[in-house]
Amino acid sequence: MNDTMVLGLLAGTMTTIAYLPQLIKTWKSKSADDISWSMLVTLCLGILLWLVYGTSVQDLPVIFANLVTLMLSSAILGLKIHYRVRRASVDS
Repeated sequence: MNDTMVLGLLAGTMTTIAYLPQLIKTWKSKSADDISWSMLVTLCLGILLWLVYGTSVQDLPVIFANLVTLMLSSAILGLKIHYRVRRASVDS
């Protein structure tokens, strides 16, 4: 493993774990109202495209970071949908 790959894995790890505090906050507060729908959907699609790109060029740091980031951001999106549906059923 060369220095460039280590740098890429470290950068990917740092940007990926940045999503954990938001996921934990969303889970604990049972609300994702402050998170924009358009930002989340655009982010998930962009991460998916990075994952496709990383796979096509066989870049391990890009693949790893974007796979985990896609899981975390999709979890936040899923919670946003879940809490909205739950709130809508309570309101009606």
